[in-house]
Amino acid sequence: MNFRPPIQSQEKEERKEEQDQEKTRCEWDFNLSSVVSNSNCIGATSDTVGVIEFDPSDQLLATGGIARKIRIYRLKSLLPNDTTQGIINSTSLLDHTSVCDYYICAPAKLSSLRWRPNTNGRVVGSGDYDGVVTEYDLEHCMPIFERDEHGGRRVWSLDYSHSSSPLGASGSDDGTMQMWDTRCVGNECVAMAQPSISGNPVCCVEFDPHGGELIAMGCADRKAYIYDIRNMSNPVSSFHGHQKTVSYVRFLGDGMMVSAGIDGCLKLWDTKDTQTIRTYKGHSNNRNFVGLSVWRNGGLLGCGSESNEVFIYDKRWGNPIWVHGLEPTIGGGRDQRFISSVCWRQVGNDECTLLAGGCDGVLQVFVGKRKSSFSGEHSCESSTL
Repeated sequence: MNFRPPIQSQEKEERKEEQDQEKTRCEWDFNLSSVVSNSNCIGATSDTVGVIEFDPSDQLLATGGIARKIRIYRLKSLLPNDTTQGIINSTSLLDHTSVCDYYICAPAKLSSLRWRPNTNGRVVGSGDYDGVVTEYDLEHCMPIFERDEHGGRRVWSLDYSHSSSPLGASGSDDGTMQMWDTRCVGNECVAMAQPSISGNPVCCVEFDPHGGELIAMGCADRKAYIYDIRNMSNPVSSFHGHQKTVSYVRFLGDGMMVSAGIDGCLKLWDTKDTQTIRTYKGHSNNRNFVGLSVWRNGGLLGCGSESNEVFIYDKRWGNPIWVHGLEPTIGGGRDQRFISSVCWRQVGNDECTLLAGGCDGVLQVFVGKRKSSFSGEHSCESSTL
């Protein structure tokens, strides 16, 4: 009787990547609509865009970063071109001072922003380098809530629940994720988790955006975790596969989650059996946080790169379907520019909008339209201005 040994998991993944490479195709036309910069301070690393977030209406967006400012924009101000036909003949060059509605000065460098649900886009929360979580009333441009429970250690990530429980959560350099009730005036922590036994930093947190009772975390111990917020004593799932710090986690829906690591890859996970469904490679990331965002309606993933390029992946294939950069840099050093944050607008099915921010403070606005006569023979190529 002939015996055939089982195929090892690494061989399976390599075979899957080969199949993905053969089938990868782009069903979208993407264009760079606008570039927003500061004419008075071009290329300044002190203006790094660390986070971009759309409000629940997808009409406003907030940015934050090293400059200690929360900037508020209206999307229509960033899209002066008519994008209804999905065709952009030129890229608009805009200035922050002319398109930014207003800004709020923060006391420290910002690493995270989230719009608080059920406030009609009026309240935005921030996490900063000094370990403080602050909520701002945008109508009055003033702080209305503050908690400083991470011992002065940087808050990497902040999120709010979308379930019936009005909870907020923050992950920090102190190795903990702390959760609080947003209805309470006090600073009491209602739950806390330390995913890493050795206390490695919690770099990212996200509640299930579909309203479930789960919260995901990524840590510097190279693992991602999922907890049930009703019992935070132990994780319900652990995800092993990254070779370096897990910098971002994002729920994708249908029992799937995407993680990004400073090992130059994204991973799609089955949240039920904790197995890797697919690994996405192509972008460069071995030092900095370059952003990760998922567009759930279209099944697209967006991330930055240390080559100063924006990468778009289709969840079905491991290779990027589109890459775009602004003057890719050569070599290394502190002067090397990179994409530091990305964010998808969630509305729509056949049209999409992706924003990317750079370590030089530049914002790029991309629009995409699904190809009306896609035949399966089209391919996407990288493009550079």
